[in-house]
Amino acid sequence: MPIDSADRGSDSPYVERVWRGRTSGVERMTSVATSTWELVFWEEDSSVRAAVRGPETAASTVDIAGDAESFGITFAHGTSMPHLPVAELVDGALESPYVTERTFVLRGERWEIPGLDDAELLVAKLVRAGILVRDPLVDDVVWGGIARVGSRSVQRRVAAATGLTQGAIRQIQRAREAALLLREGASPLDVVHRLGYYDQPHLARSLQRFIGRTATQLRQRDDADAPLSLLYKPEGTAAP
Repeated sequence: MPIDSADRGSDSPYVERVWRGRTSGVERMTSVATSTWELVFWEEDSSVRAAVRGPETAASTVDIAGDAESFGITFAHGTSMPHLPVAELVDGALESPYVTERTFVLRGERWEIPGLDDAELLVAKLVRAGILVRDPLVDDVVWGGIARVGSRSVQRRVAAATGLTQGAIRQIQRAREAALLLREGASPLDVVHRLGYYDQPHLARSLQRFIGRTATQLRQRDDADAPLSLLYKPEGTAAP
């Protein structure tokens, strides 16, 4: 198996998902678009590295140097770091300046690297230290909730917390859901109707941009050249 991965949801309102993965026998992978940002740890050249990785607005190909292991905390919409605006990280990343096998540096302070089972302990410490904050309105409106503030205020708050517009978030999330449905065997026409695409060409353009695959490739699970990064169904459901 080119990518062996495990992931789980979280009971923390700051966290959408926690995951870990291992790649073996592949030279590249397709990183699909995502509307969330992550704190990621990985091994490279026998050393541990850490980075804050921002949202990705399009699928991209990532080179892999040999077998690799990684672990990440994917943060919920509305979670942000005041000292590091997420808008500056869109389609990019910022590495920790100093990492050991057990610790990493964030905002000039040293923190212990967590595992899959205790990621929320680190998150709670970062919240208490004021490194992580949360705007609950953002996660609510992303999934179609009604805000009790004006639309311009909503737009500003969503952009500040996510680095993206509501429209961009929903386009990315819809494409990810479409990819999952196709991999489960749904027909392209069924996906068009279920997720509110205009027609099959509209679906095809969305898949190519955000997932880097055609509907046929997804249905056939054609990942031989570059396996897909983690795909999972979010807790909420994006509106078409």
